[in-house]
Amino acid sequence: MLAEWMPLLQRFAYLQVTVIGDVMLDRYVRGKSDRLCREAPVPIVAVNNIVEAPGGAANVAMNLASLGARVRFISCTGKDDAGARVRRLLETQRVDVEGLLADDARETLSKERVLAGSQLLLRLDRGSTGDVTSNIEQQLIAALTEGYRTTDAIVVSDYGYGILTDRVRTALAKLQTKRPRLLLVDAKDMPAYRRVAPTVIKPNYAEAVRLLGLSELSGATARARQATEAASCFIEHSGAEMVVVTLDEDGAVLLEAERPAQRVFGPPQRQARGAGAGDAFLAGMALALAAGALPRVGAEFGAITAATAVREDGTAVCSREALARIHRPETPKLTTREELTERLNELRGSGRRAVFTNGCFDIVHSGHTSFLAAARALGDCLIVALNTDASVASLKGPGRPINGFADRAEVLGALGCVDFVVAMPEDGPQALIDLLQPDVFVKGGDYTRETLPEAELVESYGGIVVILDYVAGHSTTGMIERIALSQGTGSAA
Repeated sequence: MLAEWMPLLQRFAYLQVTVIGDVMLDRYVRGKSDRLCREAPVPIVAVNNIVEAPGGAANVAMNLASLGARVRFISCTGKDDAGARVRRLLETQRVDVEGLLADDARETLSKERVLAGSQLLLRLDRGSTGDVTSNIEQQLIAALTEGYRTTDAIVVSDYGYGILTDRVRTALAKLQTKRPRLLLVDAKDMPAYRRVAPTVIKPNYAEAVRLLGLSELSGATARARQATEAASCFIEHSGAEMVVVTLDEDGAVLLEAERPAQRVFGPPQRQARGAGAGDAFLAGMALALAAGALPRVGAEFGAITAATAVREDGTAVCSREALARIHRPETPKLTTREELTERLNELRGSGRRAVFTNGCFDIVHSGHTSFLAAARALGDCLIVALNTDASVASLKGPGRPINGFADRAEVLGALGCVDFVVAMPEDGPQALIDLLQPDVFVKGGDYTRETLPEAELVESYGGIVVILDYVAGHSTTGMIERIALSQGTGSAA
C-alpha cells in the first residue's frame, strides 16, 4: 500500500501549510492499580509514566509536520509552563511557532488523563476557554494574513475555545475572497464558517447529525446511509464545496454537490485506542488535496492516516515512518481461512457486518473497482474470495488466467475498499460461504438470484443476497478479445 501512495507522499515536502485553532496540552498519567483508597471507593494509581503531547489544533500541526510538510502554527497560549511545553514540543517537530502567541491574561488549556493500565479513570480539564482579547485578535489576524502569501493550504481546527473569534473568521473570509486557498475546517460550530466558504468541512458523525437535528443511529452502514441522504443539507448548512463526515474506525463519507456520495475506508483495526484520529484525518486529507489528489483519494488518504495514528496509545500522530511500518508492501490483505474466521469473529463481536463476494478478477478494470466499492458500502468489511489459477482455467478455459494468483491478490489488496482476500480453489464459493456465513453476499448485475446456487445457502442462515447493477461495457473477456483483435490474432485464447 505504501508504494501506491509514495508519489503523493513525495510531494508533501514541497508544501507549506498554515494551521490556526485552539491549542492545548494533552497529558497522560499512567500507572498500575490493584487496590482501592480508604477515604473513598476509588482506585489508587501507582504512577509509573507521564507523557505530554500537543493537542487540539497543535496535534493537527504535528501530524502535518510528521508527514513531511512545512507547517506554520497560529494560536495563543498562556504565559505559563504548559504553554512553554507545548511550544517546545512543536519545535521538536520543526513546526514554525512564530505565530504562536502567549498572553499572561490566559491559562493554557490542558487535558490530563489518568489511566490504570489501558483503562481511563479520569480526565481533568483546566485553562481559558473564553475569547482572546482584541489585541491578541489583531495579532492573530496579522499572522494569518502574512501566512496567506506563501501557504498552499489553510487548516482551521476550532474547538470553540476562543481563538477563532467572529472577527478572526471575518478576516479569514476576506482573505479567501482576495486570495483563495485550499481551506479545510474542523469546527464545533460549522454554520459559523458558511460565509468563509471552505473547500472542505470535516464534522464527525455526532457533530453532523446534531447540525441537522437528526437522531444518532447505530452501525456504520446506517450512519453512512443517513449522511448520504442528508448530503444536500450538509452542503447548504456548511457552505463548503465538500463535506466529509468521519465515522470513527469505519472510515468516512465524502459528500460533494451534484456528485454521488462516496464511502472511504482505512485499513481494518484490531483496536483503536488513540485520541485525535480526526486531527490525523484532517492533516492527511489536507496534504493529499494540496498535492493534487482528487477528493476521493484525499479522503481515503485521510482515513489511512487516521487508522495508522490510532494504533498507538495517547494523542494520535501519523508519521511517514508509521505508514511505512504498517502499510509495507510485504503485508498484503491475503489471509487464510483460519485467520479470516478468527478476524470475523472479532468483528462480529463488536456488531460489525461482513460483506462477501467472489470472482476471478483477472484483469482488474473500472467495472470491477466500481462494483467492489459499492459492495464495501453495504457493510463494515469486504471479503473477496479469489479463484486460484487452476479454478480460473476450469471456469474460463485454456490461456486463463492472464495474471497469476499472487498478482491478482496484490492488485485487489491495494484497493482501499477491499479488507480481506482469501484463496478459492473451488469453482464456486459455497464452501467458503458455509464456513464464514457472511451477512451479505454480493454479485454483479449479470447474475440473478435464480441463477445463483449460493443464494439459498446464504438465506438459510439469515444472510441476504444483493445483486448490484452491472457496469455495461466492462468485462475481462471482452478486453482480452479486443487486445487479440488489435494484434491481428483474432483469438482471445
